[in-house]
Amino acid sequence: MSKKSELLRTIKFTLFSISAGIIQVLSFTLMEEVFHITHWVSYLVALVLSVLWNFTLNRKFTFHSASNVPIAMLKVAAFYLVFTPLSTWWTAVLTGEGVGINEYIVLAGTMIVNFVTEYLFQRFVVFGKSLDSAKKK
Repeated sequence: MSKKSELLRTIKFTLFSISAGIIQVLSFTLMEEVFHITHWVSYLVALVLSVLWNFTLNRKFTFHSASNVPIAMLKVAAFYLVFTPLSTWWTAVLTGEGVGINEYIVLAGTMIVNFVTEYLFQRFVVFGKSLDSAKKK
């Protein structure tokens, strides 16, 4: 694997993650500000929408994986079985009355943590053995 192809892979992941982040922020804002849904529910629904979008694009265009989609999705779900409760918990704590950090600042920080950890997990665990297996030669 060349440095150039890894750099390109990282750039693609970043761009798709930005688009997923936009989906997450827009859906979060809609639920928070328009529908006044409880904060943690807004966060959770926005996260799920973002993950589905990001997984679909990155599997096809970033990692070019021909691996079994349900298995790959189960691996991503396992990641989020750990990440989601932790991030929901720290979101509630940090935005609560004790700390009181603005929910959008907490969301931005959480999205950065998610970006880095999800890239590493998808690159080395989910698609590590099937990188470029769907790429046309």
